[in-house]
Amino acid sequence: MKRTIVDYYKDENGDWVAELDCCHGQHVRHKPPFINRPWVEQQAGRDVMLGEELNCVRCDRLEWPHGLVAYKQTPDFTETTTPKGLLKDHSTKAGVWGRIKVKQGLLDYRLITGQTFELDSSTEGIVVPTLMHHVSPRGTALFCVEFYRKEK
Repeated sequence: MKRTIVDYYKDENGDWVAELDCCHGQHVRHKPPFINRPWVEQQAGRDVMLGEELNCVRCDRLEWPHGLVAYKQTPDFTETTTPKGLLKDHSTKAGVWGRIKVKQGLLDYRLITGQTFELDSSTEGIVVPTLMHHVSPRGTALFCVEFYRKEK
């Protein structure tokens, strides 16, 4: 899944890491002849690449980033009170992750990628920033969504 470079930092080994708008980091090493990214060696080159996209395999795997903090939670929804917007494709903003927590019953969670998950009280849904998705209660259900972002 394509993600935008928003910043850079060095890891514990001194290698450059691009911070992506999904809150994941991705190494952007310059190690010729196999990896050619000479732009990462100078500040001007890194600055030019801000806003460019890299493929984030960690988002593809629905991998939760480190260091996110909860900032909001929806009320509990049932099969009759689920907002219509959650039943059709929608997404969160860049940098906003979610956890769908089912308290009772079953919920189908479908991603635009074609992946479908059956959520229950022991299986939560991971909402990846900007990835279109929707939910469908299966019979009687009770659930909420918690929202997370990088600590300010």
